[in-house]
Amino acid sequence: MEYKIKSGSPEKQSSACLIVPISGNNKLSTAAQQLDEACEGYISKLVKRGDLARQPGKTLLIPGLHNVKAQRVLLVHTGKERSLSATKFTRLLQSCMAILKDSSVKDALFYLDDIHCEKRDLAWKVRHCIQTAEDSLYQFDDLKSDKADAPKLTRIQFGLSDRSQSSAVETAITQGQAIGRGKQLAKTLGNLPGNICTPTYLAEQAQQFAKNHKTISTSILDEKQMQDLGMGSLLSVSAGSDEPAKLIVMNYKGGKKDDAPQVLVGKGITFDTGGISLKPGAGMDEMKYDMCGAASVFGTLLAVAEMNLPINVVGIIAAAENMPNGGATKPGDIVTSLSGKTIEILNTDAEGRLVLCDALSYAEMFNPAAIIDIATLTGACIIALGHHTSAVLSNQNGLAQQIIKAGEGSADAAWQLPMGEEYQEQLKSNFADLANIGGRPAGTITAACFLSRFTENQRWAHLDIAGTAWVSGSNKGATGRPVPLLTQYLLDRAAEQS
Repeated sequence: MEYKIKSGSPEKQSSACLIVPISGNNKLSTAAQQLDEACEGYISKLVKRGDLARQPGKTLLIPGLHNVKAQRVLLVHTGKERSLSATKFTRLLQSCMAILKDSSVKDALFYLDDIHCEKRDLAWKVRHCIQTAEDSLYQFDDLKSDKADAPKLTRIQFGLSDRSQSSAVETAITQGQAIGRGKQLAKTLGNLPGNICTPTYLAEQAQQFAKNHKTISTSILDEKQMQDLGMGSLLSVSAGSDEPAKLIVMNYKGGKKDDAPQVLVGKGITFDTGGISLKPGAGMDEMKYDMCGAASVFGTLLAVAEMNLPINVVGIIAAAENMPNGGATKPGDIVTSLSGKTIEILNTDAEGRLVLCDALSYAEMFNPAAIIDIATLTGACIIALGHHTSAVLSNQNGLAQQIIKAGEGSADAAWQLPMGEEYQEQLKSNFADLANIGGRPAGTITAACFLSRFTENQRWAHLDIAGTAWVSGSNKGATGRPVPLLTQYLLDRAAEQS
């Protein structure tokens, strides 16, 4: 997809479709007014007689307006509210994209200036429009014999009345494209089935990253190397699988040599049966999505590399498959982690924290500015926050607030949950330093408390994306979240450093 800035009067633009807003009490935007004057009041006549419903995202497609060069004009109503929330703005854009796809237009020109969105400037609206377009046009049919036709829409332009905003909008276009592509990569990795997207496959993708981007270097630890280091916790998860585990390290160097890196650690369970603590069969196919934390690290690093962000970032993927063969870890087994702490495994389906704890210990060698792990970790998170908001837990409140702010800035919401010392009591074990589960109460919190035992000397935060990484039902598929949040977090850190 090509994205560009366009200036000049809307009625003179050669485009397959102009998208112009109508707001409030059927008030025409600046672009709509100019078009209305050119076509001798035809737009205002249609709006006045009620052809366009006064609800956010309602549209009216008008072909061949008199004295207007564009082939079509798409009117979109912003509703009666003075300012749209980010959610309503997204839905408005989705409505427009649905019309553009159905009408098979090849290019479109958006006029976003007069769409008022809470605390958002034009650059943000442009960036978010690009991300929404990339989402809307994404289709995963790689494994189908009968593939869908490629979208005909190949170019989106943005009408600009104030040329002083050109630089900011150009930056927004670069960022929107990078984040959009990062989300698409995360979606595709998540959507691939477990027989293709194995730990070895993820390692190969990481090696390809290094070939495609000079700023990224990749190293892979195999099971023997992990065994030599003492990663008994991570290896306990892959013990029941024929697929060997991998610890994947991607090092992006965009900042100064001595700048401490931001470290992203992704849970990469490429398929999770639950192990000996076998999951119920219904919906188990969706356990291919248990590597969406890892997928988001891949997507974020792609976005960072495409933007040439002046910051150092390390992406670590703890990749394994959780299977129940004769060599699988059993409930009651005790393993020794890389940190030296012993863990009593009371439930083999609480495996994400077992691979993450060794990856978090390994991350310390990079002397990070901060560590953020991303994981589809607990079903309890879905009960707490549903499918709209990711959970944040941290040993540093300031870091948690930075992540929440990045979520607000990227419209990729996150919410902080508590992690007091009293919750640590639930992880007590009679036979080891700690147990890998803390019972049903506060399951998301005790999972984070477990991870905190391995980050005591680090500035660390945990993102539980169990409710936001994919959707079920007829539209089943990975969402690509939280790539926008993580990328915005890194944009904010890069801005601080500069």
